[in-house]
Amino acid sequence: MSLCSSCLGNDKPSSEPPSATSGRKRSVLLLGIALALALAFQYGVAPRLQPGSLVQGVPNIGRYLVEAWTDGCLEYETEELQIRCSGNNGVYRAAGATFLFFIIAAMAAACKPSANRVAWPAKYVLFLFFTAGTVFIPNEPLFSPIFMQLARVGGAVFIFFQQIILIDLAYNLNESWVDKADKAEQEQDGAGKKWLGAILAFCALLFLGSLTVISLLYVYFSGCATNVAFITITLIMGIVVTAVQLSGEESSLLASGIIFAYATYLCFTSVSKNPNGECNPKLGEDDVVGIVLGILFALLSLSWAGWSFTAANKLGEATPSSGARQSALVDNGHTDSNVGDSGEGSKVVKGVVMNADYGTNADEETDDANVANDDALPAKTWKLNIVLALIACFFAMALTSWGTIESGGDAANPDVGRVSMWMIIASQWLALTLYLWTLVAPKLFPDRDFS
Repeated sequence: MSLCSSCLGNDKPSSEPPSATSGRKRSVLLLGIALALALAFQYGVAPRLQPGSLVQGVPNIGRYLVEAWTDGCLEYETEELQIRCSGNNGVYRAAGATFLFFIIAAMAAACKPSANRVAWPAKYVLFLFFTAGTVFIPNEPLFSPIFMQLARVGGAVFIFFQQIILIDLAYNLNESWVDKADKAEQEQDGAGKKWLGAILAFCALLFLGSLTVISLLYVYFSGCATNVAFITITLIMGIVVTAVQLSGEESSLLASGIIFAYATYLCFTSVSKNPNGECNPKLGEDDVVGIVLGILFALLSLSWAGWSFTAANKLGEATPSSGARQSALVDNGHTDSNVGDSGEGSKVVKGVVMNADYGTNADEETDDANVANDDALPAKTWKLNIVLALIACFFAMALTSWGTIESGGDAANPDVGRVSMWMIIASQWLALTLYLWTLVAPKLFPDRDFS
């Protein structure tokens, strides 16, 4: 089967319905294409659609395109700022088309849950039409400021949601390595220690890395009280959530390490958006580190949304196979407490991924009989598309430094940088508070189920 057929069409023979994860994977592929188009628009197309370029010499269409892509940008003083402005709007074009596509897909999935798994060749064509259409739309007001403001809000919301991705990833990784340690220990005495050592080493790397970055932030970004407050709160909250986690029994140190590292990244992103040049040595420089980290987090989110087997449950797109297993247990008179029994009355594992499903393709192997029937699908498959729309907002902000236009040590639009700074740090505080709540809630309310 060809790569195009596998990506755009059905990954099964024509007589079989799409698998449970086909819609998620094709959605993620489309978002990856959108990210590539955004980079192409920003660094390839925008610099070539400036006044005096060869394109402007093309009768009618050339002049129109230059005017559309420089709309609202010629007010900036230097040519470099004008190109940055056009490049940012190029990103908004690709991200805006992607956002619109996934919003429409969410509405379709809300009406017909199986819509997320079918007609993908037509969907890709529709997306490309959306993207091509944005090329001819002037920057103002649709892309700047309307979509820019929308993407900033969506990106901030996604930062909060991304904590779920990171915690899920941490628990999956921790569960996998602990399982490997148990199996190695059963095969040979003391052989499992290397896996437990790997967990501790990774945790040490995360914590030491976070503390090192925070120390550097104090050195280079402490010229004003605002930055010092942000850095100090990040340090205190990181220590607090780790201490609370260590006082419990069920939580994962790896999860705390990843959340602390992510909070440190958000702190760096926030202080680097401060339009005050006295406490922001990166003002006016190309934020290569921020852009690379932003793309990496976007790719991590794409991988999680498309290939993680716990993503389906987190997004309300639980696989029919898991539902079928639960139904079978009920029909046979069993309860959830028997799931995963090995003859010794094992208990339900809470807060982590069940070993039976980890790293397998069970959802693709056992649920094909149900995917063609809308009644067999959950009613919230639209959630995936909402998350992907938020990822589109996030990568738009990551590629444009949250809408700031700066060069030579000055911010040409300081208000944008200031608002972005506060939105990012507020999202960090909210994410850390939520994680802290997940740690203390079971202790405060032991009679409730927080699994």
